[in-house]
Amino acid sequence: MSENTTQGPLAGLDVIDCTEMISGGFATAQLADFGANVIKIEHPKHGDPIREWPPFDGKTSLWWKSAGRNKRCITLDLSTEQGRELLFELIDDADLLFENFRPGTLERWDLGPETLRGQNGELIVVRLSGYGQTGPRSAKPGFGTIAEGISGWADINGFPDREPLLPPISLADLTAAQFAVQASMFAIFERDIGASGTGQVIDVSLYEPLFRLFLGDIEAYDRLGKECERTGNHHSSAAPRNVYATSDSHITLSASSQRIFENVMDAIGRPELVDDPRFETNKDRVENADELDAVIEEWTSERTTDRAIAEMEAADAIVGPVYSMGDIFEDEQYAARNNIVEIEDDDLGTLRTANTVPKFSRTPGRVVHAGPRHGQHNEEVYLEELDVRRERYEELRGMEVV
Repeated sequence: MSENTTQGPLAGLDVIDCTEMISGGFATAQLADFGANVIKIEHPKHGDPIREWPPFDGKTSLWWKSAGRNKRCITLDLSTEQGRELLFELIDDADLLFENFRPGTLERWDLGPETLRGQNGELIVVRLSGYGQTGPRSAKPGFGTIAEGISGWADINGFPDREPLLPPISLADLTAAQFAVQASMFAIFERDIGASGTGQVIDVSLYEPLFRLFLGDIEAYDRLGKECERTGNHHSSAAPRNVYATSDSHITLSASSQRIFENVMDAIGRPELVDDPRFETNKDRVENADELDAVIEEWTSERTTDRAIAEMEAADAIVGPVYSMGDIFEDEQYAARNNIVEIEDDDLGTLRTANTVPKFSRTPGRVVHAGPRHGQHNEEVYLEELDVRRERYEELRGMEVV
């Protein structure tokens, strides 16, 4: 059980989460992890689709328990006049509003950013969408899978003799979430420290954050006409770098500097290869990576993972194991860093989940609770914080506005 009772660095930051699925949900979960007061809005009849994603423990989605953590959940139909009025009350003192409807949806409900900011001029509206709010594709729906394709990421991922490879995690959504979080902090800094006192609109697409990760590759195409290629576990700019078989599993190894490469050659008993014309410089090693990998794997395959790592580390090489989730749960480094914490959950009882990242020395984040039930905090927010009269609240419930 987490014993952290301090307030996180975002205590006092009020966030309205009007998103569904992964990108917005992960962004606001990170803010909530570090103390922001996040109120998540879901439709009264149907909750966030993530609530229906496997794996399930009984009827409870474990995806939702992670994505919805540390937030308070209320229901509200934003397409109704009454729902619009309640949203205006919710944003009166809010700092951030996140939304990921198809572009134009908020405007159709008369809830576009200018309308929202007309109610609260300090509000920062973060908009997440497949292609962004502008451009010829902006009106199209977009999922992370499509973004992984058009960003160039899938084209370079995988092995050269195979088809492009999509990631096994929601990489585009999760990357967009990170950019959305950092952008919201930039905007808050400008508003409060830069002293403009004014909010703004942040437009985050799913494909652009992945595209931004191509360091040097855009310039290489512009200047040299050079396109990225699928290289498997190789790195296009450094060698050796790969996953190497051991007698019982695999290790990862990277030697992107000359000194580390020399250490690896010492570890495998082949110091003479340092002066081999095929491997003399990093450029040479990249061009002859397959030959170099064969030399290294001949050595690793004769050793267990533990022995290979120990001998490599003794020579000051940089190497590590390939972990499954089961390995992670047992690892002493993860335990020492408290990377997995145990919490109590209303639906599941005891639940272990990922701790907050990164670590703060004075105002750390913490996991207070996992994803709540649909509409669990309706009465707390509407009756206690917005001072909606009980009779009015029941009327709104009957109308399926909340």
